[in-house]
Amino acid sequence: MIMISRKAVDTNVLLYGIDLDSPDKLVIAVDLLDREPIICSQILSEFINVLLKRWKYPKDKIGMIVREVLNTCDFFPITPTTYLKSIELTEKYDFQIFDSIIVASALESGFDTLYSEDLQHKLLVENQLTVINPFI
Repeated sequence: MIMISRKAVDTNVLLYGIDLDSPDKLVIAVDLLDREPIICSQILSEFINVLLKRWKYPKDKIGMIVREVLNTCDFFPITPTTYLKSIELTEKYDFQIFDSIIVASALESGFDTLYSEDLQHKLLVENQLTVINPFI
C-alpha cells in the first residue's frame, strides 16, 4: 500500500509566498505552495487580516490574492470538534489558541506535516503531526 503524505502550511508560508522583502523565504514558500498544500479557514482568515490590517493591501488586491490561494491550495473545514480538540491541545502543549485551532484542524484531517515557523521545529503532536519550520 502506498501512503500519501498530506502537508499543510501555516499563515506565515502564505505570507512569505508574496513577500518580496524576504526573498530567501519567498523562494521556500513558493516551492511549498507549488506542491498544492492544504489550508484551513483559520489560516486563510489570518492571512487576509495581515494583508488588510498590517500590509494595508486594498480589498480588490486581497480578493485577487485569495482567489489565487484557493486555486493553489486545497481547503479543509473547521468543525465544532476542531474547536474542542484545540482546547485540549492548548492545555496539553501550551499552544496559542489560534495555533491550536490550526493544529487541531490538521490532526482532524489526517495530515502528517504542518509547515510553520510559529511552533517548535520537529515537534510531534499526538504521535501524528510533525511541525516543520521550512525557514531554518
